[in-house]
Amino acid sequence: MDRRHFLGLAATGAAALGAAGCEQAALMPPVQAESAVSDDAGLPTIEWQMATSWPPDPDSTFWSAQLVATRVAALTSGRFKIQPRAAGELAPGLEVLNVVEQGAVPIGHTVSHYYAHRGAVTAFGAGLPFGLTARQQNAWLYEGGGLKLLQEAYASRFNIIQFPTGNSGVQMGGWFNREIGSIADLDGLKMRVPGFGGRVLERLGVIPQLLAAGEIFEALKTGAIDAAEWVGPFEDEKLKLHEAAAYYYYPGWWDPGSSIEIFINLDEWNGLPGQFREALKTAAAEANLRVMARYDARNPAALQRLVDDAGVTLLPFPDDVMKAAEEAAFELFDETAAADADFASIYKQWSAFRNAIQSWHGLAERGYLQYVGQSR
Repeated sequence: MDRRHFLGLAATGAAALGAAGCEQAALMPPVQAESAVSDDAGLPTIEWQMATSWPPDPDSTFWSAQLVATRVAALTSGRFKIQPRAAGELAPGLEVLNVVEQGAVPIGHTVSHYYAHRGAVTAFGAGLPFGLTARQQNAWLYEGGGLKLLQEAYASRFNIIQFPTGNSGVQMGGWFNREIGSIADLDGLKMRVPGFGGRVLERLGVIPQLLAAGEIFEALKTGAIDAAEWVGPFEDEKLKLHEAAAYYYYPGWWDPGSSIEIFINLDEWNGLPGQFREALKTAAAEANLRVMARYDARNPAALQRLVDDAGVTLLPFPDDVMKAAEEAAFELFDETAAADADFASIYKQWSAFRNAIQSWHGLAERGYLQYVGQSR
């Protein structure tokens, strides 16, 4: 990389970051010790039901919702209780935003790329294809002004405030019932893939399908779809996707750092005591840290089991697929920005941040990882 080019990008990103830093301080809760509330007997007792997009597996993504609820109860001395419910109990897994927006449920736990049809601005929460990694996404949200921008957009469009509660890191490219040797092999392929990732793949000939987690295995096993992406080795193994398809591709360029989020109806949020709001923000921040750590700790062994024990064939996407997908992605972003002012305003700021941080990580992080990877 040209040194002057890197320094120019870094300076642009640093300027944007500095301007956003003071505003972001209010979004990140202070470190809490034991309870976020005092013994003030005037504080109410509140019980909420939480709609989620997940099967009720306490060792899977549902765990993030349970962690938020557990920490909120602990931080409020049991005065604020939240009960996470599996997909389908309070709302279908892909309808969480809708029921929270309507006020039918006060809080939801989901991923925003399920709602791309409601507005392109939702794509930034889940992460854009060829966008930010988990570390970069958190840097943009917490210190780069991203969370403030998204909260303003969600408040205006959906009467919702949201907070990140986890990240999957760079996901896998998914499960396929046949090898993908070139971009031609994507033509007519029916694939479970949501959000902007689905829109990009559609430009390459794929027929995207939007399915909730609990529907993926059966659709792939019966041939209703030809391919499916979910998360990564740990989560994919739990859904038994290796029993439905043998070819496992990487990387998941459409999900390089996808945030899980809580959505809270803004009227319900504004009605909470300030101390309860702080407890929710603190619980969300803890979950955001713990979920990524959990995936990083569990994915390596899960991938080893899939390859060694289940006989999965692990393959990278061909270069022509990656190149065509990247070109199609940024064409889509430009077209969307031209048609959607909310998307455009965030995209401009996001792009400047992305350029600067990827230049920095490309120098330091990639340089280190390349060396240690070659030295073993």
